[in-house]
Amino acid sequence: MNDGRSSAPEPAIPGWRLILSDAGRLWASREEPFSSIAFHAGAERTVDADTLDALQAETERQESIARKAQEQAAGWGIS
Repeated sequence: MNDGRSSAPEPAIPGWRLILSDAGRLWASREEPFSSIAFHAGAERTVDADTLDALQAETERQESIARKAQEQAAGWGIS
């Protein structure tokens, strides 16, 4: 939701806070940190892109990294 005080573009990416920089660059920061397993697998909590489509793709890539890391850890009996 954009209440006029936020510079977040619409539509939102669920679970991520969107930011439009003064230079016009789009950023997204995950509202909840990734687990340490996902972090060590390379999942980034903050990403940027030139377009909303690219930003959505990048946030999904980060979520995918996190999911795969969690699935692999579960297979090893790590939680």
